[in-house]
Amino acid sequence: MQPGWRKSFIATCAAALMAGAAAVPALAAGAHSHDHDAFPRLTLNQGKQWGTDAPLRQGMSAIRRTVEPQLERVHAGKVDQTGYARMAADIEAQVAYIVGNCKLDLEADAVLHAIIAELGEGVDALQAREHGARPERGMVKIVSALNNYGKYFDHPGWKPVAAGH
Repeated sequence: MQPGWRKSFIATCAAALMAGAAAVPALAAGAHSHDHDAFPRLTLNQGKQWGTDAPLRQGMSAIRRTVEPQLERVHAGKVDQTGYARMAADIEAQVAYIVGNCKLDLEADAVLHAIIAELGEGVDALQAREHGARPERGMVKIVSALNNYGKYFDHPGWKPVAAGH
């Protein structure tokens, strides 16, 4: 996947949401700034989790299968840069799959964008794209995104990812 996929994705989403800006004004209004505060907030659907579709469940499950078995090794400091890069590539591939195939209603899609943004920040840290980035912090972001997904989206059988040491 191209390194700039998040910017393209954000721009595409912002353009799509411009048509429905009344439903999601925060994302539409902040589309040009790429400011993290411009992303929609994680919210429930009138107190209930948002619905999911098969591509979203498949992609998020694959991300979980990439991350969860590595957590103990990450905590022990036994993952090298190649291992982090491999995880990052796997996560990016699944995000691309989700973006290309998931069909949610406008409001649920906007909430998903916040989770995808968090995954993107985690991937950036895994790949040490920003000066001073620590891959371990990227794993924390990714686990947080996975747990937020489980909190805000109805994915039967999903359980929080245990990120303990």
